[in-house]
Amino acid sequence: MKVALTPLDFLTRARRLFGPLEAVVDGDRRFTYAEFADRADRLAGLLHSLGCEPGDRVAYLCGNTVELLEAYYGVLLAGGVLTPLNIRLAPAEQQFILDDCTPTVLVVHPSFATVADQLTPQQRLDLHDDYLGDATPIGEPPEVDEDAVCELFYTSGSTGDPKGAMLTHRALTTHAIDSALTMATTHRDVVLHTIPLFHVNGWGTPHWVTVLGGRHVMLERFDPAEVLRLIEAERVTRLHLVPTMATSLLREASIRTRDLSSLVQTTVGGAPASPELLGDLEDAFGCEVLCGYGLTESSPQLTKAVNLRSHDARPADERRRKRATTGIPNVGVDLRVLDDDDAEVAWDGSHVGEICVRSNHVMTGYWNRPQETAAALRGGWLRTGDLATVDHEGYVTIVDRRKDIIVSGGENISSVQVEHCLTSHPAVVEAAVVGMPDPTWGEVPRAFVTVEPDSDGVDEAALQAWVRERLAGFKVPKRIDIVAELPKGGTGKIQKQELRSRP
Repeated sequence: MKVALTPLDFLTRARRLFGPLEAVVDGDRRFTYAEFADRADRLAGLLHSLGCEPGDRVAYLCGNTVELLEAYYGVLLAGGVLTPLNIRLAPAEQQFILDDCTPTVLVVHPSFATVADQLTPQQRLDLHDDYLGDATPIGEPPEVDEDAVCELFYTSGSTGDPKGAMLTHRALTTHAIDSALTMATTHRDVVLHTIPLFHVNGWGTPHWVTVLGGRHVMLERFDPAEVLRLIEAERVTRLHLVPTMATSLLREASIRTRDLSSLVQTTVGGAPASPELLGDLEDAFGCEVLCGYGLTESSPQLTKAVNLRSHDARPADERRRKRATTGIPNVGVDLRVLDDDDAEVAWDGSHVGEICVRSNHVMTGYWNRPQETAAALRGGWLRTGDLATVDHEGYVTIVDRRKDIIVSGGENISSVQVEHCLTSHPAVVEAAVVGMPDPTWGEVPRAFVTVEPDSDGVDEAALQAWVRERLAGFKVPKRIDIVAELPKGGTGKIQKQELRSRP
């Protein structure tokens, strides 16, 4: 027997087995799985009444609220393709995505009504407390083609215009199951949605939490004090962060007084994190903290830096260092680090190649971009553009993005290595390193850093001396700008493209 794979089965299972159990916490609102499933059914009926046909895109301008979470199922029940917009983009950038994917409906949360007034969608649905009140439930779920696209998530556009990654029912289903297996999650897990649901499929949490019958705790906008309060109040077990979120939590005063004992595991991804940052998080949270890696194009999770049983007898600091790598492939992921001839690099921790993956999780391609699709999936591998090494146990460590490698006088400089060196300085909060044109060397490193408010005496010369003591001279940034803040995208990832354009 062959049954089509679809995340809609996750909702069916949750309704049948966990109906009376609490499913979603969103501020003062609480919903059981029966209520959550009913809302998804009625959303599908409402979209049908607005003319949504199978394959139509349904765009969302919404933060991490129950309305966007239920769209992960309600839009699919209507046969539509969920297309969330990054709420941190400028209206012109959001309009580009709308023009590219031509949604039948733009669904707008009240928080973004003013922004939506500047956009020109074909049809607009404004959310309010009772927007599903008169909607007729969809009834029986539709028949599903597991290879049909059901989510269209746009890349950050860091190397040009955003591209819509087409994710299928099959990709999202296998991703959720493989992620749950890799992370050893259970029905007792409580996940706080710190990662925006409009970005990289919310790291898959809308799917694996639901199918297991865990609890979703919504967070409309990231706020470090509120994150810590919710961990204590809702007994959160799993936390997912990008490095900038982690840094802000460590700087939040209430971290010393909140009860965080419910936490089982924290994952840091979205950008390389230093071992020092992970160690500080483990000390503060009292739980295992590890790195993970993924892409919009892969649904997104690809690796987790889990410790193996062979590590059990090793010193604690060595196990921590393993958790600070990019990690080993998740279940269901074939990951290789390939050189320019598509040969796998040696597992020696020094040879560098590009991370390439094959998986059921990988997108079918970019929306209406056949040339970019062919380049990204050349030779049957997703070419990630991330450069990495592999150690003797198969643990991958990203050294840089291909586009971020700085070539100075014929020497390759890893911006990640220089950033980690800078953030190891006790006064530096965040750092970003980019290439700067140089008439002699071609390009040289330039750094942008933020520092602690009371960091008297910390200047460019002092930071350059700090790096020079720890790295080769050609890796020392020739210019270091101390700034009030670094530009960030929707998930808190530092936007290097904007930094490169600064005079």
